[in-house]
Amino acid sequence: MKFDDVLLKLGEFGPYQKRLYFLLCIPAISVGCYMLNLVIILETPNHRCKIPGYDNDTYAIQSPYHEALVNQTIPLNPKDRRQPYEKCHYYRESNQTGTMEWIKCTQWVYDRSIVRETFTTKEDLVCDDASWTSHIKLIFYIGVLVGDIGFGLIADFIGRRKTLMAAVLLWNVSGFALSWAPDTISFIILEFIVAAAQHGAFMVCNVMSLELVGPNKRVLCGTLIHGFFTLGLLYQSGAAYVLKHWQWIDLAIAVPLVFYIAYYWLIPESPRWLMSKGRYDEAEKIIQKAGKVNKVQLPEKMINPSLVEREQTQMKLWHLFSTKEMFIRTTILLFNWIAVALMYFGVTMHAGNIGGNFYFNFFLNGIVEFPAILFVILTMDRIGRKRLQCIVMVFGGIATLLTIFSILFGGDDFTWLTTTLSLFGKVGSTAAFSVIYVMTLELYPTVLRNAALGGGSCIGRVGSMLAPYVAASGAMIDGDFSTALPLVIFGFVSTTAGLLVLLVPESQHRKLPESVQDGIKFYEAEEVESKPLDCNGEDKSFLMMSKLE
Repeated sequence: MKFDDVLLKLGEFGPYQKRLYFLLCIPAISVGCYMLNLVIILETPNHRCKIPGYDNDTYAIQSPYHEALVNQTIPLNPKDRRQPYEKCHYYRESNQTGTMEWIKCTQWVYDRSIVRETFTTKEDLVCDDASWTSHIKLIFYIGVLVGDIGFGLIADFIGRRKTLMAAVLLWNVSGFALSWAPDTISFIILEFIVAAAQHGAFMVCNVMSLELVGPNKRVLCGTLIHGFFTLGLLYQSGAAYVLKHWQWIDLAIAVPLVFYIAYYWLIPESPRWLMSKGRYDEAEKIIQKAGKVNKVQLPEKMINPSLVEREQTQMKLWHLFSTKEMFIRTTILLFNWIAVALMYFGVTMHAGNIGGNFYFNFFLNGIVEFPAILFVILTMDRIGRKRLQCIVMVFGGIATLLTIFSILFGGDDFTWLTTTLSLFGKVGSTAAFSVIYVMTLELYPTVLRNAALGGGSCIGRVGSMLAPYVAASGAMIDGDFSTALPLVIFGFVSTTAGLLVLLVPESQHRKLPESVQDGIKFYEAEEVESKPLDCNGEDKSFLMMSKLE
């Protein structure tokens, strides 16, 4: 007996599971806010040196006198079509020679027509300190990595529910404290903690939601949760557009975190995890309660310990590479995690460099996720996981590669085309994120599932950490190719990863593996050509795994 056998009697996605699933999806809204929050609050608006001795200086021209003073003091910047002024130097007349000296400035004025204040403008993270914006994003995604590893291992050891609550409490404290960070160092430390807590909570919610439902509902549940993530992006873009100040934006996304404390009373432990740990009485109580809510007549004793198939629970991360099949599978999936994260976060970070309104570009990068997620829901069970992953990764990669033509040969007149192709890249990476989560959860056994998702997600953080540097790589060169270079890199990596994923097994319509041997037998299960139907005409090929055991 395995937990999937219990679900066949309990119902794969009954009212009980639907209620819990909805609750587990809600935190994804806040995760969506925080995962790309730094793109907004570290935005660097147009700026120039502050005119020495002119206390009332602003970026906007105040009068003809002010305009003449700016033209006399601030050099022009012919290399950047979007920012007319030199950012880091000004002219000063030498007292000795009477000639104009090129002086590095220590104070700046910023264009506040779109953004009132970001953390970048508060701390003057520009010119020599401009790289700090990329460093802070790097440290944030290192925090995500630490959270994935730490909370993933803890969840497999002490349980999903306790780990979720620990992450939620830490998230609340650090999220509110972040709004009052007094300096760059405290800001970095708090961002690191927020990153670990919020993504640790998201990962546990993902695992719990997938462990609640049967094989035929995993695609729907594994994909819809990412729609809640997208709602977070839209909420944040709206809050940023209205508030325009980094502190108020941080508060706006921190306040909803208080609600998640109630999950201590609302969310039970995962019965699948309890069964894997031999805690049958606790699992039985939850199953019986679910049966009552689902209005399903269950036996008085649903779980027979003597029939439960269990594997040693002392599994380690290196078991992901324990056999040749697992090594190839894990390596390809990890590379896909890196490529998906690089494309997803990189395209969003680069959106402000393409041109147009910053907030509108951010909004567009959020809204296009809905058709991507809908496409996954409608097609994953039709064409399979790995084929879909290949299609969306190659589609997004080719789209971003094509931007080199619209940028180099189209110029400003074809900014709309560059933006559209970039958004196609975001569509592809969004769809791929949904698929890779489901693939990782389905291809590994229960005792390794949380560690596998945590390992894949944390390795994917390599892509997230590289994204801000790749997005800023255009600054190293001059000319129009500086805008195209990041998109070309994103496209090449995405296309390569999409082709490699064809080498992993298909997990469509298979039972969730409970042991390492189950995971390996995905290759054997694929050799079954027919997909037998039951008397109701339903596809039951996911039961083939049990016939091979």
